[in-house]
Amino acid sequence: MQGKIVSARLRATLAVFTMTVFVTTACAATEKVLHNFGSSGKDGHKPLASLIFDASGNLYGTTSEGGSGIEHCNTGTGGCGTVFELTPKGGGRWTEKVLHSFKADGKDGYYPSGGLVFDASGNLYGTTYGGGVHGGGTVFELTPGAGGNWTERLLHSFNNDANGWAPGSTLTLDAAGSLYGTTIFGGVLSCGYGGTGCGTVFELTSKAGEGWTEKVLRRFNGKDGESPSTSVVFDASGSLYGTAALGGDLTCGKGYGCGTVFKLTPKVGGRWAESVLHKFNANGKDGTYPDAGLVVDASGNLYSTTYEGGALSCYYGYGCGTVFELTPTAGGGWTEKILHTFNNNGRNGSGPVATLIFDASGNPYGTTIRGGNQSCGNSDGCGTVFEITP
Repeated sequence: MQGKIVSARLRATLAVFTMTVFVTTACAATEKVLHNFGSSGKDGHKPLASLIFDASGNLYGTTSEGGSGIEHCNTGTGGCGTVFELTPKGGGRWTEKVLHSFKADGKDGYYPSGGLVFDASGNLYGTTYGGGVHGGGTVFELTPGAGGNWTERLLHSFNNDANGWAPGSTLTLDAAGSLYGTTIFGGVLSCGYGGTGCGTVFELTSKAGEGWTEKVLRRFNGKDGESPSTSVVFDASGSLYGTAALGGDLTCGKGYGCGTVFKLTPKVGGRWAESVLHKFNANGKDGTYPDAGLVVDASGNLYSTTYEGGALSCYYGYGCGTVFELTPTAGGGWTEKILHTFNNNGRNGSGPVATLIFDASGNPYGTTIRGGNQSCGNSDGCGTVFEITP
């Protein structure tokens, strides 16, 4: 990757955005646009994260810009981002409603680049990359009320310090209602570019009458990873897994490292022990820069993608990315297997950054931000939707 900050935020840095919300059917591969965000940006602009359904079939998501908030966010359309809902109507139509417009007022967050998660009561939780009381980003809650209105509450404001800042991931909710996520910066402040830190994994816990308390589970030091920007995921035993876009093998990626896969295991006394499962290396086979979250299958295998790496003859010598699997072995080790190497040959994609999803048969689906039609996007292609079949 050319330059250091692969993951701050990778999708925003590359300025490649999805401007419509769409669905596909696996058999017919037919696209249908559910909503086009308006040119004014008032209903949102530049959605970066995935969508979620509620029990009634409504869709919810975030846009990183736009909205009707105070236009102090230095964006082309104004506005600091939104949370929106899409509701299905008769005749196959969908209606959008903005549930919240963020504003740069020194209290609210702005630039939500992660997705949303529901709790059992129907409240929505998410993160903003910037804003809040201290300017380092926020964790927020949206609660539904009478008349279809939603009320926002800030649960935590990050403080540009060792406790982390700039959260870019979708949160993970455990059975007790605690929230888990990552920050791109903070942690070990002697690590990273200009003393910004190499990032953290955090937990937010609520106690009645006491609000929400942050606990840092891991401060990355570069050798174990740097700039985590994706969700963490639990396995059946309560351990957390995630990816860091940089760090690991510091001989890779011009001294910044090519990324890691890590595991956090809970210990007695509330401590968490970290282990690095894999360090990526730009050797012409392995992937580099994992900027997507992990998926854990029933056997404990891990699946994800890397933004670059693989065949280094692709994409100006950096590689077009991979889909990989990590399998646990006897003795506590892990074995990596590359399931697919992208090559941007006019049909194949290039640059996967989104977390995979799996169908009932175990086939993974995902997206790439480049590749496909090479006559589009300055000959790099405008991206693809792909399926991988064993």
